[in-house]
Amino acid sequence: MNFRNLDLNLLKVFDAVMAERSLTRAASRLAMTQPAVSHALKRLREATGEELFVRQAFGMKPTLRAESLWPEVRNALDRLRAALDPGVYEPTQEEFTFRIAMADATAALILPPLVARLETEGALANIHVLPLTTRDPRAMLEQGEADLALGYFPGAVAALKSQGEMALMRQHRLYESDYVCIMRRGHPLASSTLDLDTYCAARHLLVSFSGRPHGFVDEALASMGRSRRIVLTVNQFFTAGRVVAQSDLLTVLPVSFIEATGYKQQLAERPLPMPLGRVHVDMLWHLRNDGRSAQRWLRACLIDAAKQANLGTNEATIAT
Repeated sequence: MNFRNLDLNLLKVFDAVMAERSLTRAASRLAMTQPAVSHALKRLREATGEELFVRQAFGMKPTLRAESLWPEVRNALDRLRAALDPGVYEPTQEEFTFRIAMADATAALILPPLVARLETEGALANIHVLPLTTRDPRAMLEQGEADLALGYFPGAVAALKSQGEMALMRQHRLYESDYVCIMRRGHPLASSTLDLDTYCAARHLLVSFSGRPHGFVDEALASMGRSRRIVLTVNQFFTAGRVVAQSDLLTVLPVSFIEATGYKQQLAERPLPMPLGRVHVDMLWHLRNDGRSAQRWLRACLIDAAKQANLGTNEATIAT
């Protein structure tokens, strides 16, 4: 490849297709037509002399060469954007698309006040909510799949603190909550104290973003030499609320998320019979986005949205 003759705009197209895995979505993101994106990929293939994508029924699959190139291309584009950032983002004058990874319950709490602010200010921001399928979003932030991740990330946060100033991520704690046991209001256990034997003998529903068959509750029980019977595993809090409201299954949710299930009036909550730490909902982002004015504006909006949702915040940003 002759770099001197390479049209650098092709790298923007490459980055968008890698992020979206779709010509249609990449074209929308770049404000281009789909044929124009397809033509740009053809030019890039000719320039590199290698196939970078394979068409599939539901999108574009990157080749191994594309996967190896993307981190370098993404980092170079991010450094260029940061260098050209004017320093002040004007949300009413500049359209910007933000990608936030978070679970359904977090979105249900945060998005209403966030959208209300955008509408009140007349902001041109576009918010894309991405599914959160992990307790450690650092890889998706590193690869540029999301600008921010909101959720409970105990392992990732601990790792960032241990890395100190060498960490490539930043963190801000949005709010904290306690875990409780949830069941339908007419459940036989809803009107009595929930002891450990009764809890372990019941049938349970597990909320697992990754699909793992066991969670932190099972780890706590295992440390006590106990276990429980998990009948159903789902990946959404809304689904958990609906199923529990219509069955005799028990589940464990942060108390702040009960409202977000949409079934609060049909659910009863009981203290758990074993100690569990508090759930900390954190906002994580990559260091490359730390100083970008649009990203700073969005983070301030999300902190304010957490306050508006009466979730509380931790004012001190932990720069680790």
